[in-house]
Amino acid sequence: MREDTFKYWSGVAKDQLLGRTITEVRYMSVEEMNDMGWYHRPVVIVLDNGNAIFPSADDEGNNAGALFTNDDLNPVLPVLRDLK
Repeated sequence: MREDTFKYWSGVAKDQLLGRTITEVRYMSVEEMNDMGWYHRPVVIVLDNGNAIFPSADDEGNNAGALFTNDDLNPVLPVLRDLK
């Protein structure tokens, strides 16, 4: 990866996340899942500016993704597999 690409996307991530407060944590609703065209529901993290962050299986948004943690008891926050 080129260093300028790394710096650019690191800056975008910092601008969106650094200093923000998490105001809500929930699983995506079935309606939201359907709007995305997905078959799974991920964790949604809502920030104090109203932006929502949620994992995707890839950067094309093909389906929901799991969140991995370094917590020994819960190393993964899984997707919920729902039928449309």
